[in-house]
Amino acid sequence: MYIGSLSRRYAKALLAYATENGHGEQVYREAIVLAYRLTDVPLLHRALESPVLPMRTKIQLVCEAAVDQASASKGGRTCTDGTTPSDEPLVSAELKRFLRLVLKEHREAYLAFMFLSYIDLYQKQQHISVGTLTTASPVSPALLERIRSLIADETHGTVELRTTVDPSLLGGFRLEIGTYRLDASMAHQLERVKKQFVARNRRIV
Repeated sequence: MYIGSLSRRYAKALLAYATENGHGEQVYREAIVLAYRLTDVPLLHRALESPVLPMRTKIQLVCEAAVDQASASKGGRTCTDGTTPSDEPLVSAELKRFLRLVLKEHREAYLAFMFLSYIDLYQKQQHISVGTLTTASPVSPALLERIRSLIADETHGTVELRTTVDPSLLGGFRLEIGTYRLDASMAHQLERVKKQFVARNRRIV
């Protein structure tokens, strides 16, 4: 209970600050990356809790973790000076200021929870629906955009779709958004036909 309420309180403060400065979406993207890396890279989490490393080094480590591979591959500078060759910041000033506050208050152990809370709050604020589209084979970008657009029209909001490939579906697709689930796969249809066939045979017998 304490972790949840603490994380949400910090996340609300970050969201208000980032939104006020017009960088809510940028911090949202950074939070998605950091929430994943803080839970998937134990060394990063341990480094943040190290009593030996100075605050500046910890902030630099988190900022570098927040930079996506596309930005890194362009040869951008690290966030030590916060700029790329075009003088555009790699990470938001709001994120760096937030990190200083969290480290100063010795709350670094809860950073992953704070970012997860921020993601949840931002999605609700912006009416963002997050779902997973599973297909038997990779879908084209054009088809994916069409599906996303159709869902957005129905939900009256923004849709973020993760795509996965599962050959066992045989064809069609399976869509999951929140508690909603639509299984239009060929494997599911065949299973339904099989069950109906078995049920009819039982009635005949």
